[in-house]
Amino acid sequence: MKRMPYTVRLRLLAVAPVLPMTALISVGTAFASGGGGSHTDPRQDAKPTVVLVHGAWADASGWNAVTQRLQAQGYPVVATANPLRSLSGDSAYLAARLKAIQGPIVLVGHSYGGAVITNAATGNPNVKSLVYVAAFVPDVGEGTLELTAKYPGSRLTDDPTAPIPTALNAVPLGGGPTDVDLYIKPEKYSDVFLSNRLNKTTAGVLAVSQRPAAPVTGSEPTKTAAWKTIPSWALVAGDDRTIGTDNVRYMAKRATSHTVEVADAPHGVMLTNPEEVTDIIRQAAGAAASDAPGLADTGSSLQSWALAGGSALALSTGVALVLTTRRFRARGSRT
Repeated sequence: MKRMPYTVRLRLLAVAPVLPMTALISVGTAFASGGGGSHTDPRQDAKPTVVLVHGAWADASGWNAVTQRLQAQGYPVVATANPLRSLSGDSAYLAARLKAIQGPIVLVGHSYGGAVITNAATGNPNVKSLVYVAAFVPDVGEGTLELTAKYPGSRLTDDPTAPIPTALNAVPLGGGPTDVDLYIKPEKYSDVFLSNRLNKTTAGVLAVSQRPAAPVTGSEPTKTAAWKTIPSWALVAGDDRTIGTDNVRYMAKRATSHTVEVADAPHGVMLTNPEEVTDIIRQAAGAAASDAPGLADTGSSLQSWALAGGSALALSTGVALVLTTRRFRARGSRT
């Protein structure tokens, strides 16, 4: 086999270190740009998960219109069940559910659900925003029923001395006088929960499908107040006849929540005004997204690694080139 001319071999050796270094730099640049020329990591554009928590005398389906709007805008949504058995138990249930969700969370509570998120969010660093929708925003030591009595406006009872609010039916469960489920009386549901804003047929369906609450949900005191450390938003319904508009307004102000008031809206505002509810959740979600910790600048570090690796490879190859060139020259001088 004919041997390659000496000068040709020298030229090939001269470009040898350049090829691997160029390949490494290209790989590093591809990693830094995401492989397609864009410098934006798609994870940085991911929206926070919105977790919707219903309160008493409703269920997760009450969020349907809000859920549809959020999903249409690309938000992951979890409309979770709320057991309505006790504040401590319901909060523990929600806290466990939240731990299964990765990434930033916007936690939304309606009515009694506001008390549940206030307790459940504490200690979870993924919860970036709290949203109270016509909801209780209790402080440590407060129960929900006592908060309805601070200012007039709630129509749950017309007798403050009654052991059970007069708008409620206590359905025995067989375990003693306090082992009951509390429902809003069907004939009072439209007035108390909806301020008569929905038609009679729809209100009637909601009245018979309401989920009851155990009495302890109204009396058990709050143990922690997450709104003291997590930014909060509050929607005040202008005609809230369940908690009472002035009571909701007072709690939102005390929590220094970013507050929006919807005039003439009922306590069940997510049913009558889903657009306004969606808007305030989106405000909180925008803040949550900007507050989420930034991802490591992996592209830059990979590119730096490629450049450094390329330089090291070029240096080692260059040394080999010098030694090999000397050998070729020595051989050339003998030929």
